[in-house]
Amino acid sequence: MITKLPRWVEYGAFILALVAGNVNAIGLIGFQHQSISHLSGSATLLGIGLVNASLEQVIHLLGVLLSFMLGAALSGLMLSGHSLKLGRHYDSLLVIEAGLLALSIYLLSADLSWGHFSASAACGLQNALATTYSGAIVRTTHVTGIFTDLGLMFGAKLRGEPFDKRKAILFLLIIIGFILGGVLGAWLYAYWLFMALAVPATICLLLALAYRLYNARIESV
Repeated sequence: MITKLPRWVEYGAFILALVAGNVNAIGLIGFQHQSISHLSGSATLLGIGLVNASLEQVIHLLGVLLSFMLGAALSGLMLSGHSLKLGRHYDSLLVIEAGLLALSIYLLSADLSWGHFSASAACGLQNALATTYSGAIVRTTHVTGIFTDLGLMFGAKLRGEPFDKRKAILFLLIIIGFILGGVLGAWLYAYWLFMALAVPATICLLLALAYRLYNARIESV
């Protein structure tokens, strides 16, 4: 059950959703109006591109899709199992995510589209950080599944089944975080352009530091 999860998971999910919403907003405004934190739109554009676009555009979209998967693969390499456990490499992966976003700033500021790939890899890595924990599927880089799960929960409640309030709160925090991240991303891009990615990168570093300090404090008890 979701009740087995420590409270810091909810705070972390909110912050990670904020990061993803921020990156995605910058992507939609500045990366050829392309989503970065999830792949549904990119996969559709690839399908359209196979009919209407140039080979260069098709290869670029394939690169975005594969980069997301490679980022997730890195999380899969460094993490194991489906249980949430202190001491795993969550902080290391957050530092890598920050580095990928910093690389995106450098590449995109130099007008190099490779920056799309590093940003997509960062989101794939983050999305794989939180998988299936205690019956709750936690995805922080998109909210389609979250809205679906909430709908299922409300439908089951109408049918008379118990309603898991804590799971609902977790999902609502992710939704709110993602939307607020979009607000922040749009505001930052208006002033800083691609340097706006420095903010989600910094948040990842601070979150990694907070996790490491929390882990050290728990181990010392």
